[in-house]
Amino acid sequence: MGLSTFLIGCLPTRAQVGTLAPVLLVLCRVLQGISAAGEQASAGSMSLEHAPPRRRGFFTSFTLGGTQGGQLIATLVFIPVAQLPEDQLLSWGWRVPFWLSLVVAVAGYVIRRRLDETPAFARQAATEGVVRLPLVVLLREHWADVLRVIAGALVASVSTIFTVWALAYATSDQVGMDRTAMLWVGALANLVALAAIPLWATLSDRIGRRPVFLIGAVGSAVAMFGYLWAISTGSYPLTLILGIVTFGVVYSAANGVWPSFYGEMFSTRVRLSGMAIGTQIGFAVAGFAVTSAAQIAGPGGDDWMAVALFTAALCVPPVIAALSARETHRVPTELLGERAGRPVSQRETVTA
Repeated sequence: MGLSTFLIGCLPTRAQVGTLAPVLLVLCRVLQGISAAGEQASAGSMSLEHAPPRRRGFFTSFTLGGTQGGQLIATLVFIPVAQLPEDQLLSWGWRVPFWLSLVVAVAGYVIRRRLDETPAFARQAATEGVVRLPLVVLLREHWADVLRVIAGALVASVSTIFTVWALAYATSDQVGMDRTAMLWVGALANLVALAAIPLWATLSDRIGRRPVFLIGAVGSAVAMFGYLWAISTGSYPLTLILGIVTFGVVYSAANGVWPSFYGEMFSTRVRLSGMAIGTQIGFAVAGFAVTSAAQIAGPGGDDWMAVALFTAALCVPPVIAALSARETHRVPTELLGERAGRPVSQRETVTA
């Protein structure tokens, strides 16, 4: 993941190598996505299985705190870069943040090399063996939960619309807001999210994953109308306040609780596979939300109401997923995702 990110900063331009340039960029982005899928899912699984039983929401929320912290750092790094003259920004300035990412990748690698396996996985491996074909077991025993995770992960569309489309709309000729000012809106919203995420996750340890996730999904659908309206007025104070409320507070409810909410749907045998496959399919679909929003916004790109309605529609599947899911915040870790009377097939496992 770190290597592909660093290499994006080293790519040749289209003027230098022609169509090979965008091909290499897409290849690096694919490698980023594939590796990030495994990295985020494994971080969530490891955090959940190391956590005390009644504090799994709080402990797993720090994986998303890391995501928000990364977005905050990325924004803060890009703010001074964005001050460069446009010719320098487009020629070499944009590359600097990608080069700096190598430092983070090295730090992450060193930390991961020193981590122990989780007690839950070690117990499962010792008693049942390791699943030889986790995908087969996952799709046979947890297919409904995989679909729930895919649907739930569509809530990430709120993030992509907020960080990409709304920024482009705000700095367009139709609105004319300053790019640096809008970057600060994103930075401050991420800063608030760093505090809000563990608070929402702690609440989910008390009242359950489903209600907190629903607050985030339904609240984000509503709050996006206010945020895009604020941008349409060109008012910086309104945009800042509603941006922080939408992304920093409301969206953080769903964002902070999904690692525990999704992870608790699966047993230890297939948790990482279930989270990785479900979230990344959902995130991939959510990634196209910006492209769809650009089409929905009309020829002038300023139909913010249509984009807000589109974002709200994308929050409907997460709501359905949460309403149909089991509440698991009080289920013991070793019983998560298990079905009563499940036999252990020797064909599925190898002895540890």
